[in-house]
Amino acid sequence: MQDPTEVFEEYRPLLLGLGYRLLGSMWNAEDIVQDAYLRWLGTDRTEIKEPRAFLVTVVTRLALDQLRSARVTREAYVGPWLPEPVSGTEFGPQETAELRDTLSYATLHLMERLSPPERAAFVLREAFELPYDDIAEIVGSPAATCRQLHHRAAKRLADGRDRFEPSTADHTALLTRFLDAAEDGDLATLTELLSEDVVAWNDGGGKVRAARVPIIGRVHVLAFVTGLTSRYPMGDVRVVESNGAPAIWMAMGGQQQLVAFDIRDGRIHNIFGILNPDKLSHIRP
Repeated sequence: MQDPTEVFEEYRPLLLGLGYRLLGSMWNAEDIVQDAYLRWLGTDRTEIKEPRAFLVTVVTRLALDQLRSARVTREAYVGPWLPEPVSGTEFGPQETAELRDTLSYATLHLMERLSPPERAAFVLREAFELPYDDIAEIVGSPAATCRQLHHRAAKRLADGRDRFEPSTADHTALLTRFLDAAEDGDLATLTELLSEDVVAWNDGGGKVRAARVPIIGRVHVLAFVTGLTSRYPMGDVRVVESNGAPAIWMAMGGQQQLVAFDIRDGRIHNIFGILNPDKLSHIRP
């Protein structure tokens, strides 16, 4: 019989990817995967026909429990709560468009709108292509209900994401233009790059100085960006990979941060500034 730890390690990247997509936090994903490992060791494995299905079920249910309790914690969070950025290589190759899409930072941010069952149904169906009967067994609802949960989740996310992501080269070129324009105070180029309804989100978690409310609209975001760059010179600026797409790693005013972008139709619709140092440990270049 194969060693139980070897069996589990075979599925660890998949389970981490599942937990991260459900929770938006690598720290929490690692915790529930470790909990799943302990449960795996304490289970009579002779009765388990499909280890993958068993482990996916355990991790999803643990994540659902965390999501339900996390709502209270996030309501008390100082400023906007943003997902923890990670490297796209954390979970092995992203072999399908659905895996890449559900890992993207913009999609993870949008998934915060969903109820825990909607998020579970969406991730299990979109990223892991599970049939509704299997999803029903995992979340404890009829298959017809799970189909409705997935449909409702997909509909709620559809308006806020672009299924046709820009290429890495185009994404990088746009970020480079944005950086150059911000540093030069080039309002014309910045206006061209930002959508009219752009929103800037900043997550300092109360640990570092950051805007505590979203900055909404092109005029206000322009003022915010140019105000920052005129006050604080940008240092250690580089383009890095985060959640499978280019992002900016930079220091400003002595504070390191990662800035991710939601790009649709060639324009920036959301700017995500992650400054909370607790959320940067998995992405440091």
